[in-house]
Amino acid sequence: MQLTTETVRTAVTAALAEDQAVDDVTTRWSVPAELQVEATMVAKQAGRVAGLPLVQGVFAAIDPAVTVRPAVADGDQVLPGQPLATISGSARSIITGERVALNFLQRMSGIATLTAAFVAAIGARPVRLLDTRKTAPGLRAMDKYAVNCGGGTNHRLDLAAMVLLKENHLAAAGGVLPAVRRVRDGMIAEGRGMAIEVEVTTAEEAREALDCGVEWILLDNMPADEMARIIEWRDSSGSTAKLEASGNITLDTVADVAAIGVDAMSVGALTHSPTALDISLLVA
Repeated sequence: MQLTTETVRTAVTAALAEDQAVDDVTTRWSVPAELQVEATMVAKQAGRVAGLPLVQGVFAAIDPAVTVRPAVADGDQVLPGQPLATISGSARSIITGERVALNFLQRMSGIATLTAAFVAAIGARPVRLLDTRKTAPGLRAMDKYAVNCGGGTNHRLDLAAMVLLKENHLAAAGGVLPAVRRVRDGMIAEGRGMAIEVEVTTAEEAREALDCGVEWILLDNMPADEMARIIEWRDSSGSTAKLEASGNITLDTVADVAAIGVDAMSVGALTHSPTALDISLLVA
């Protein structure tokens, strides 16, 4: 996932409008208009950095004369006390943009840091760590970009990116087989082709999905022995379907799940429950 100029501009514009940055009465009334300063963004704890393009975007939107000089790059590991960027220019502009810039950088760095911890726990096992669509509304591109900065892999970006038949789709369609049939009919009717993934909760559903020849099967909240059995079925049948484990995978359990032999694991917590990395902005 790469951040485009338009994606950054849209997110920054919405955040500054939400913060009423054009009418920062406290700064306007307390800080001299002519004052020029240099400020430093500093990591207050160890972690993985993500979001520096948003920091640059915030200050460019507020005041193009403000200069942002990153001291690290997105994806870098940093230590407590390490400078992340130096920001020079109008004191009013820097102080007005401080909170919005930090909000982006702290959240995104928190996602990258958590993702990196999961990747480290997986170790050398050939298992991809995937994110989900459990992202902050309006910030999906930033959340998924941060996952990449932490070493994770993006699952589908949106509902149009691929087919993922989940439990409610299967219930409405009447089961795995009729749901897959309807999807393939729809692809033919619209002249489109894309991967199909089916979420299953039982071994029987997994068997059906294997028989349907879908590209991916999501094993949702399954015990280890059941997942191992499905892997054996897949391998013995000659199926090329990839198997994805999901459901309450934590830092304590991710290595054990990876050892079972699945191809990927999706972890919603990467983006729905990150702890923001503690970062400060200090004016010299």
